[in-house]
Amino acid sequence: MRHICVFDVNETLLDLRALDPEFQRVFGDAAVRREWFGQLLQSALVTIATNAYSDFGTIAGAALDMVAARRGVTLLDADRAKILGGILTLPPHPEVRASLQRLRAAGFRLATLTNSTLRVAEAQMMNAGLEEFFEAILSADAARRLKPAPEPYQLAAKTLGVEPKEIRLIAAHAWDVAGALRAGCAAAFVARPGMVLDPLVARPDIVGADLSAVAAQIIDMEH
Repeated sequence: MRHICVFDVNETLLDLRALDPEFQRVFGDAAVRREWFGQLLQSALVTIATNAYSDFGTIAGAALDMVAARRGVTLLDADRAKILGGILTLPPHPEVRASLQRLRAAGFRLATLTNSTLRVAEAQMMNAGLEEFFEAILSADAARRLKPAPEPYQLAAKTLGVEPKEIRLIAAHAWDVAGALRAGCAAAFVARPGMVLDPLVARPDIVGADLSAVAAQIIDMEH
C-alpha cells in the first residue's frame, strides 16, 4: 500500500531552535525553550484528558506564563509576543525541502497535520517556503481535539478521502507516533537529536535520523 504522507510540523519539519536566542535574552538560558515546549505539550495533554479544549496557541501562551512564574521572571508583553510570534517564522530543518521534493517526485501525496491553528499552520508553511509541496494543510483545531487524541488523525483521513490505515503520520515526537498508530494509521519516526520512541508503544516500521533518511525508506518500501 502506498500511504499518503501526513507530516507533523513543529520540530518535524520546522526547527524550534530558531527561538533559542529569544529565550536566552528573556530568561538568560536558551534551554528554557525546551522547558516551555515540554510544558506546552503537558498542558495540551491535560486538555485532551479532561475534555476541556483550548487551541494550541492559547496553550502555548499559558505554558510560557507558567515557565516565567516558575523561574521568577517578569514576562513583558512585548517579549511574550515576540516569542509566540516567532513560531510563525520558524525555518525548515536543512534536509526538509529536498526530502519533500523527493517524495513528491516519487508520486506520493503530501499533507500536514499540526496542533497549531490553521491560520498559524498556513503562515508557517508560507514563511518556510514549503506550501507548494502539500495538497492540504490540516489543523487538529478543526476536530476540537489535539493530537494524540484519535480525532485529528481521523479527520485528516476523512479530509483526504481515505481510511486512517491509508495515511502515514511522520513525526519527531513519540506521542504523535503513538497517537497515529493507535488511531489506525501507519507512522514514521524522525529521530532528531534528543528524540526517542516510547517503549510502551509499538515501533513504527520506518525510523530515520532525519527526514531524508525517512523519505528514502518510504520510497524504498512503497514506491
